Amino acid sequence: MSGVDVSSESAVGTPPVKQGEFKLEVVVVPVSDIDRAKEFYAGLGWRLDADVARGVSFRLVQFTPPGSACSIQFGTKIASGAPGSAQSLYLAVPDIEVARDELLARGVEVSEVFHEAAPGARFHDSGRVPGPAPDRSTYGSFAVFSDPDGNGWLLQEITTRLPGR
Repeated sequence: MSGVDVSSESAVGTPPVKQGEFKLEVVVVPVSDIDRAKEFYAGLGWRLDADVARGVSFRLVQFTPPGSACSIQFGTKIASGAPGSAQSLYLAVPDIEVARDELLARGVEVSEVFHEAAPGARFHDSGRVPGPAPDRSTYGSFAVFSDPDGNGWLLQEITTRLPGR
């Protein structure tokens, strides 16, 4: 692969970064097979922003989830971690059941919706209680899935943001 493929969508209207702001824009996700990862993330319906190659020794692919201000990148010579080592990458969704159903429709293996019996259970199999949070409280319902390398994604239902967000 050579050259540069870039999304035709522009950043026009995007506010500039102001002094004192730190905006998380990109997370590097370590993968073992770039084309397989590209197919997986495209299959999620995420926007392909770039696929840049410089000869055979460098390639960078960038995707952005719908509605997100943060993108992911993967490729050749950009990740220091082992493939599959990125874990608990949060995806905030307004309706956990709808998001889960959409992923299932796209052929992704997604856990059942769960809530925590104790704080932190979202990160471990133990302590997860089946079903959404009893009162459907914001920040309380979760589901998980992984990419083909085992990088772990955590869906979290957020219906109302905490103050300051």
